[in-house]
Amino acid sequence: MIARRSLALLPFAAPAAQAQPRETIVQSERARFRVTAFATGLDHPWGAAFLPDGRMVVTERPGRMRIIAPDGAVSAPLGGVPEVEARGQGGLLDVQIAPDFAATREVFLTAAALTEQGALTRLWRARLAADGSRLEDARTLLDATPAQAEGRQHYGSRIAFGRDGFLYMSTGERNERSRSQKLNDLAGKVLRLTRDGQPAPGNPFLGRGDARPEIYSYGHRNPQGLAVQPGTGTLFAAEFGPRGGDEINVIRPGANYGWPTVSHGREYHGPRISDRTEAPGIENPAHVWVPSVSPSGIAFHQGEAFPGWRGNLLVAALNTPGLVRLTVEGDRVTGEERMLWGLLRLRHVVAGPDGRVYLLVDQSNGRILRLDPA
Repeated sequence: MIARRSLALLPFAAPAAQAQPRETIVQSERARFRVTAFATGLDHPWGAAFLPDGRMVVTERPGRMRIIAPDGAVSAPLGGVPEVEARGQGGLLDVQIAPDFAATREVFLTAAALTEQGALTRLWRARLAADGSRLEDARTLLDATPAQAEGRQHYGSRIAFGRDGFLYMSTGERNERSRSQKLNDLAGKVLRLTRDGQPAPGNPFLGRGDARPEIYSYGHRNPQGLAVQPGTGTLFAAEFGPRGGDEINVIRPGANYGWPTVSHGREYHGPRISDRTEAPGIENPAHVWVPSVSPSGIAFHQGEAFPGWRGNLLVAALNTPGLVRLTVEGDRVTGEERMLWGLLRLRHVVAGPDGRVYLLVDQSNGRILRLDPA
């Protein structure tokens, strides 16, 4: 059994629903840190990535992007951002910069997009203008087809660049459970792509007439976290369960992660989703939460600011809201700590180039918090 230890916190000055922390000192198991408001005035910030010069590019789910300076100053919305379907759980989602951004200025985005057939998860590539004021030459690279006419839920979607240089993208099953098991369908999957949005060489289903060649793994419900483990290059994913059954998965080529035929979760009205929590041919999760914590963005910590967290996987949680720290040995999760618990809905966690940790607060009056050594 993995110990789940609550954290004693200094109280925020306001109730959790309206908490506006300016500075709070927290003693965790392996670090003492200060929580400060780094940037404010954001509307449901969803994805973030650091530019080589130390600035941060951030997406807001209603369809805007901004750049945040190292001192926390927030830019005006960038021009040239593609139109998105900002309904339900949809909108502008993740952002990632190219590994060679300094030379190419390429930025990759995922979002909910609307087509004549319905809504789907879409991947774009664009260039950030030299003055940082707009995106240029935005181009659709991939649509997670087929589009779905009904429902605006479970889009995923995170982006990560692997050590192999390819782009990994997660997609949700759009709240249509059977889609995650269909190999001719890009929903409920982790995809592995070239930077042009094409199937990456060596993908597990290349050459099969009954399967989409972009698919790297399948059987996912709504994965909103992707992170590459430093050193090993192993890809980890965080996935929402329904009522319980949230998962951390180690993503392996061609593997089936079981949704909905295998699950630790329950229907929202009570009954179990499945009578099985494991089955032959199904990849078991590295970690499961029952009840749910609603894990979204994840990041491995390697910075000098918190040496006691080095190599740990940090997980942004929405419900119960807070930050989860998982100790990881190889591809095994060996321990868990919960911090800032029950206070603020966290959509994403980003490891900064300065060694600090940045948390995206998912609210209409959203902000970005920074964890500094105390």
